[in-house]
Amino acid sequence: MEIFYIFAGITIFGLIAYGLQIWAVRSTLKKNNGAILQHSNSPYPPISILKPLKGLDDNLFDNLASFCTQDYPEYEIIFSLQDHNDPAYKVVRKIRDKYPEKNISIIVEKCDIGLNPKVNNLIPAYRASRYDYVLISDSNVMVDKDYLKEIVKHMKDPDVGLVSNVIKGIEGNTIGSIFENLHLNSFIIGSVCFLDRFLKMPCVIGKSMLMRKKDLETIGGFKAVKDVLAEDYVIGEKIHRMGKKVVLSNYTISNVNEYWGIRRFLNRHTRWGKLRWRLGGIKYFSELLGNPVFMSCLPILLWEPSRITISFALLVGSIKVLGDYYLGTIIRKNEFEKTESSHSINSIPPFYYLLSPIKDLLIGFVWFVPILSNTVVWRGNRYIIGKDSMLSPCPETGMWAWRYRIVDAIKARIA
Repeated sequence: MEIFYIFAGITIFGLIAYGLQIWAVRSTLKKNNGAILQHSNSPYPPISILKPLKGLDDNLFDNLASFCTQDYPEYEIIFSLQDHNDPAYKVVRKIRDKYPEKNISIIVEKCDIGLNPKVNNLIPAYRASRYDYVLISDSNVMVDKDYLKEIVKHMKDPDVGLVSNVIKGIEGNTIGSIFENLHLNSFIIGSVCFLDRFLKMPCVIGKSMLMRKKDLETIGGFKAVKDVLAEDYVIGEKIHRMGKKVVLSNYTISNVNEYWGIRRFLNRHTRWGKLRWRLGGIKYFSELLGNPVFMSCLPILLWEPSRITISFALLVGSIKVLGDYYLGTIIRKNEFEKTESSHSINSIPPFYYLLSPIKDLLIGFVWFVPILSNTVVWRGNRYIIGKDSMLSPCPETGMWAWRYRIVDAIKARIA
């Protein structure tokens, strides 16, 4: 019974932390931006939107098109690719043809300055940008027409160095996509809002980052993060350390995930887990302790599948389903209040939330992988992740290469 009581105590602690995350999300989405809005009549500065592209993301055409219909006086969109043969190239050509009145540039340039492929895409786009404000936005993001106006309001404060956004997952036609959206709308949004609201710790996610060029160049520009995996987080940390504010806007944007497989979901969060382990160190263990569903199931595995252990796990799973559903209603209500566009209110169907405990169990097992492995495969290349997510090439020969090949062979057999 001692084992059960130990894990029950940890589980209750995790549920309390989860409750604080829900509170943080609710508080963030309802926070008053009155101090910002009073300056809303001042001129809107021109913005350069940098869009690094690689391959065909779900709903790519509509995602990119949503940036071409912004209710904003002056902005440019720079699509950046490494290769004319990239299938995304045809999509951006169609975008430019559909919106000839918009200031759209397509840059195709092979850049291998660093090990981070996204940064390699951003460097040519940044070089071609004309305006003093730059916005980095991923290709799987869809926004509403007032997106630019809403986030630039924060930059009226000269002490603000970077603005990022609350992100929600939408769509989901496969089990992997459903898991991804459930995770974005619970763990990710909860963690980001909790760190910002209660711990005042910037946690920047690179799907939406608005900065002034002079601030970015002060920290060394994109070349300063060319060899790190978490370029978004590191940029936020560097701007924060130079004395500027890193603001989390309560204006939510949509991350479209439609056709993910389970394998892609697991690979994505294995990579993110390795990233957080290398950035956070011992703090990474809080993620395991803060997974009440996984912790409540451990007594079944480590002690026995008795009535009390199974009942406790089912109770915790039910609480988590209700909590995730409540988070979904908070996000949906916030969208109804802010916009009337159809994709903004595209919520997760209620019965999908029954899958939340299964998703949390998978995330619990994935948590251990970063402790055992320090390599990551990203866009076809394998890297070793060091401290602060610094990347280094994985050796192709020698003992280390054989180790990784054996691990890959085992994974392939299991898959």
